[in-house]
Amino acid sequence: MKPEEFIRILAQAARLKITTRHCYTEEDRKESVADHSWRIALMAMLLSGVDEYRDLDMDKVIRMCLIHDLGESFTGDIPTFEKSGNDADVEDDLFHQWVNTFPEPQRAEWTGLLAEMEALETKEAKLYKALDKLEALISHNESDISTWLPLEYDLQFTYGQENMRFSPYLTQVRALVDDWSREKIEQES
Repeated sequence: MKPEEFIRILAQAARLKITTRHCYTEEDRKESVADHSWRIALMAMLLSGVDEYRDLDMDKVIRMCLIHDLGESFTGDIPTFEKSGNDADVEDDLFHQWVNTFPEPQRAEWTGLLAEMEALETKEAKLYKALDKLEALISHNESDISTWLPLEYDLQFTYGQENMRFSPYLTQVRALVDDWSREKIEQES
């Protein structure tokens, strides 16, 4: 990879540092897409020591976590409850067009990762997707409840549920996050 290509790719990726998500990390500060991607990569790294995941290629999972939302560097983040199929298609198309400008071997690696992530057939892809959803729930619980929209009170208990069922460990973590959500809602009342 030529140094100019390296800088060009990093410059586009850096847009995620200022691309905000729906969730707040603290009072008056919205979470960035980079914040989210970093934390799901950290979550994958932490899980590498859990027996259930010992047979997985956790380096691949971490790579998936790091690149999964880079399409949002072109489109911005659209909350899941507002994102249409057309929005997702545009984001995916722009992401794929960008990756196709990469030099080899990065283009081949990223194209392969994206195909695996979209198919959601491997354990690695399923884990990355589950962590993506779980991190959003955790971030939401960390946000002040005054920032929650009315629809999010129910969404907090249904979002990503199907993505975590394959994993006994994540099912346990999800139960803890659900308890945390209930406590947060009850404290508001």
